Amino acid sequence: MKFGKEFVSQMVPEWQEAYMDYNSLKLLLKDILCFRQCNKVTTPMASTPEGSSLKRRVSLYRAFSGLTSRHRGSPKKKEDEEILVSEEGAEGQWQTMFLMSSDEGGDIEVVFFKRLDEEFNKVINFYKKKVGEVVDEAEELSRQMDALIALRLKVENPLVELGGTDVIDRGSNGVSSQSTVHPTSGRRPGGPQMDVIPEVEMSNEGEMEDEERGSKESKTSDQKGNGSTVDIKGFKPPSLEILDHIKINVTPETPVSTVKGILKSSKPDLSFSKKELRKAEEQMTEAFNEFYQKLRLIKSYCFLNQLAFSKIMKKYDKISSRNASKAYLNMVDNSYLGSCDEVTRIMERVEATFIKHFTNGNRREGMKTLRPRARREKHRSTFFLGLFSGVSIALVVAIIVLIHARNIFRSEGRGQYMENIFPLYSLFGFMVLHMLMFSANIYYWRRYRVNYPFIFGFQQGAELGYRQFFLLSSGLAILALAGVLSNLDMEMDPSTKSFRALTELVPLGLVTVVLLIMFCPVNIIYRSSRFFLLQCIFHCLCAPLYKVSLPDFFFADQLTSQVQAFRSLEFYVCYYGWGDFKKRSHNCLDSRVYRSFYFIVAIIPYWIRSLQCLRRLIEEKDGMQGLNGLKYFSTILAVAMRTSFDLKKGMMWKILAITSSAVATIVSTYWDIVIDWGLLRRNSRNPWLRDKLLISNKSVYFIAMVLNVILRLAWMQSVLGIKEVPFVHRTALVAIVACLEIIRRGIWNFFRLENEHLNNVGKFRAFKSVPLPFNYDCDESKSR
Repeated sequence: MKFGKEFVSQMVPEWQEAYMDYNSLKLLLKDILCFRQCNKVTTPMASTPEGSSLKRRVSLYRAFSGLTSRHRGSPKKKEDEEILVSEEGAEGQWQTMFLMSSDEGGDIEVVFFKRLDEEFNKVINFYKKKVGEVVDEAEELSRQMDALIALRLKVENPLVELGGTDVIDRGSNGVSSQSTVHPTSGRRPGGPQMDVIPEVEMSNEGEMEDEERGSKESKTSDQKGNGSTVDIKGFKPPSLEILDHIKINVTPETPVSTVKGILKSSKPDLSFSKKELRKAEEQMTEAFNEFYQKLRLIKSYCFLNQLAFSKIMKKYDKISSRNASKAYLNMVDNSYLGSCDEVTRIMERVEATFIKHFTNGNRREGMKTLRPRARREKHRSTFFLGLFSGVSIALVVAIIVLIHARNIFRSEGRGQYMENIFPLYSLFGFMVLHMLMFSANIYYWRRYRVNYPFIFGFQQGAELGYRQFFLLSSGLAILALAGVLSNLDMEMDPSTKSFRALTELVPLGLVTVVLLIMFCPVNIIYRSSRFFLLQCIFHCLCAPLYKVSLPDFFFADQLTSQVQAFRSLEFYVCYYGWGDFKKRSHNCLDSRVYRSFYFIVAIIPYWIRSLQCLRRLIEEKDGMQGLNGLKYFSTILAVAMRTSFDLKKGMMWKILAITSSAVATIVSTYWDIVIDWGLLRRNSRNPWLRDKLLISNKSVYFIAMVLNVILRLAWMQSVLGIKEVPFVHRTALVAIVACLEIIRRGIWNFFRLENEHLNNVGKFRAFKSVPLPFNYDCDESKSR
């Protein structure tokens, strides 16, 4: 793979604009090459030591395995220099002076170096900003660790009085005074005084002390020479007095805690319980994990950009036959980007602190938590995916052949089958189609580098790919199709005047199997993903008592496209509970309870979204959430009017259904395209789209907008009196319309997440914010 593609593949997607624009610099080099080839320009050979040439040895350049050499080429005389790089201005902007601008074509090279400086200054400014952020976060984590250690000491030894600095005897670990957190003001980049997250307990590992005593003592003397007060031989925990100035924030968010929070706004004080300590440790573990991932990405950003500048200068030397890379890359090495090792030092301290205080000194377990491995694609997944897909296709063919052989379309029992059995199996059809659409969404999100695991908040390394979703959907399809094949009887047994009970119970058995798999606590069939889904479902059902996150409202939006699936579940209850399933007969539509729930189950998804919008309106004070809630309320009215027309008929209900559905369709379509997708921007760089697009073919966006409008209008068939079409039963037509809505939702999913991703890119937001367990009092914060 060429470096340009490798460079793009390893970028942090949300920071793509902050990386060096390698492709634009390559285009400038192509202009230089084209000019030289067209004009046959030759560059005089610079004076070099005997036996050397302008060919670069591989060892003089960086590779992905590391930066191999800091001494590039042989020394040159000052009069042979081709560029001069200097740092100018109060902000330390780097500028390159090209000394050969008088040469033929030199003006193009001047443009190249000007653009190169712009990219380098952009990278340095972004890197400085991110390093400053992690240093501040490290100091905050240090304060949190002080509070956590103090809380541990108090919980383990509750007889200790607060407000003093008494010596506490804890076996081999002793405490004599409060540890010191060093300020970051006036810190020199790459300086040796980085101890933002100090160890706060005495280290008692004998083997480590024997092996590292010499290096620690030298480091201690160096730190003392730089004004540091950290004692390596015996780290000292903070005074328990710190517990007087903090409040704890470890109450898990539950419906009960939300109600209590409304009644009592103040945060609870410390009660020094073990449960409180355990919750605080869990939050600190998550905070350390997220902080460490941020450090890794910043370090990767630094390395990739250094490598990119090395590669582009190598290309420049090769094209121009000059030797300018040595001077420029020396500048890169001496700049903040190349010399600042602040991130590395913080990473070392985070590793040491996390391993000691959260994994009991077990380095392997600690690094396993801090550096989780990405999910590896397994050959068996691909094998079973192909197997299940092939079996599904074979079952579809078998059903088609059986229908044709038995002439089922002209059978007398066809109508009875479509009214009773088809709605039962259509539930699985809706589920399989939705999973297939989501599998396609994941494929295209990955193809266009949409960071969906971060957006959804999936556990790192545990997110499912499109192959896994496709595998699950094909497996469910096999079960459903096998059930249809076993239950494709149209005529009753003439002796019993009923169908076989075993085959008639197959749909109910399939639903039971799916529910058992969903709630199975055993670590099979992607347990973490199943539990994540169940958590989203529970949060949706308890809305608005939970704080609304993107996965919650995104999942609730999926539910609004599965109204017919909820009605199928309701039909299961009525058909097997009060109907005569052996004779395929029921009187559900005659039941007042069934008709009432026919309304309710269709409204529930939209009602959930309305409550979520209300919660976000109250918390975020965002008026757009109020308008979004009104949009869902208009859809609730439209669904209620359409359902009333289906059940009661009458011209008045028809007029109300058409009017409400038209209003809801117009409002929802506008919201989809303009708000959720961010399109139809008149003054954008891409007319009537948006400034940034992930798909280069702009016609795709216009096609998607047209399809969204058409597929939304498909729901109008119920109010226009289109109940049957030739060769299609009424229940089949309802199922087809429901499938069209699922397809529309799949299209909506891709562009909705694309817009969310681009918003994160615009704000360089690549990490989630993790709540910390301790809140310092205002006075204490000011004093610090």
